[in-house]
Amino acid sequence: MNIAIEPIFSLVIGILILLVPRFLNYFVAVYLIVRGVLGLMHI
Repeated sequence: MNIAIEPIFSLVIGILILLVPRFLNYFVAVYLIVRGVLGLMHI
């Protein structure tokens, strides 16, 4: 099974931001770090 991780990750982060808006900066930071690492690994 080839499941796209990024859309699922984005959906979870979006829901968490709606539930806990004050942690928006942490979620954005983690998202950018994950995107950067995956980009460097060419996944």
